[in-house]
Amino acid sequence: MPVTNPTPKLVIFDCDGVLVDSEIATNHVLIEDLATRGLNVTMDQCMDLFVGGTMKGVYGKARAMGADLPEGWVELIYAKMYARLEEGVDLVPGVPELLAQLRAAGIPFCVASNGSEAKMKITLGQNGLWDMFHPHAMFSAHSLRIAKPDPGLFLAAASHFDVQARDCVVIEDSETGALAAARAGMRCLGHVPHGNGARLAGHNAEVFQRMEDVATLLSLG
Repeated sequence: MPVTNPTPKLVIFDCDGVLVDSEIATNHVLIEDLATRGLNVTMDQCMDLFVGGTMKGVYGKARAMGADLPEGWVELIYAKMYARLEEGVDLVPGVPELLAQLRAAGIPFCVASNGSEAKMKITLGQNGLWDMFHPHAMFSAHSLRIAKPDPGLFLAAASHFDVQARDCVVIEDSETGALAAARAGMRCLGHVPHGNGARLAGHNAEVFQRMEDVATLLSLG
């Protein structure tokens, strides 16, 4: 008989690539900037190397690969990315409907991101979701000073809602996030609209392609 997972008591969303379709836009900015600093990478390479990490982590990796990055580069690249995001990014298809289903079922949800609150204010704000998450359902690595793949960001969210880790579900799109969920002892759903999601599945994430599939995975009916 198929295993039926219990309905979660808290759903924790990553932001970029899960709630908002921002990864391609910000990685274009990163690729263009790195090319001017002696490091050429393709979109696939950029996504593989850097998605899910912190910008300080990107700084270290890119320098190790030969990029000539100045002091203060993290602030410079954030400014470029924020300017691009302010031009507009869309929600991931199916997100509004999923949030409405969670509300109807009485299941609390939050966002936990390695990105800053300033970045989330741009992306979530322009899509009408900022007030839904801020300030009581938003957990940023910049604010808490702890970043995925450390499980602390997810555990802080669970503690805030007084929910055990085993009763949480994390929705992620990066290997870094899936690893953090595994370390936290939380079930993870891996959003992989393209590709096979092998890296996420390697950390026990249950891979899915469409946000519309999540209601069934969460036994919402």
